[in-house]
Amino acid sequence: MPDFAARLTFDNGKTLEFHGPADITRETTEAIVNAANSTLAGGGGVDGAIHRAGGPAILEECQRIIAKIGYLPAGEATLTSGGRLPAKYVIHTVGPIYSYGGTSEAKELASCHRESLRIADEHQIASIAFPAISTGAYGYPVPEAAAIAVKAVVEFLPSTIHLKHVRFVLFSGTICDAYVRAAETLSRRLGNPAIFEKGPS
Repeated sequence: MPDFAARLTFDNGKTLEFHGPADITRETTEAIVNAANSTLAGGGGVDGAIHRAGGPAILEECQRIIAKIGYLPAGEATLTSGGRLPAKYVIHTVGPIYSYGGTSEAKELASCHRESLRIADEHQIASIAFPAISTGAYGYPVPEAAAIAVKAVVEFLPSTIHLKHVRFVLFSGTICDAYVRAAETLSRRLGNPAIFEKGPS
């Protein structure tokens, strides 16, 4: 994992970091988040990369879940093992497809992050890594998605019992910069609820 691009450190020692460009399939946090589709059948982008790197065990678990629930709605999340990935677990969540940036889309995107964090904490997972959910084929503009994602994590993380460390592991430096700017802006607006620091340039 390269040096962090930025980090928020909270009073209780919990951290939110931003890394990029980076490959989430190589991430060594206890869990990683997959930007899945509602069928959990794999696909392109992050979803396909995670299934390829993790091997067939992940898809088999996903198929068992879908056999029970039918499909996973946008904004919801579920957990499988990590297969051959360095991460022990994968939390699959379905982001919204961007159309006009309506309130429902923003709520669903925020819910993706909150539900992933909630599931991680319920399973006593200490560290988790997110990609830039919905910003690929689903078309969510990166600056808007970054602001929603960072706010959801900053609001939820202080309440977790077991979860201590969250990372955004982002495919490109440009995307990473957008998430760092969102964190810096939020930190200023909320009156510095956490110490914000930039990583090595």
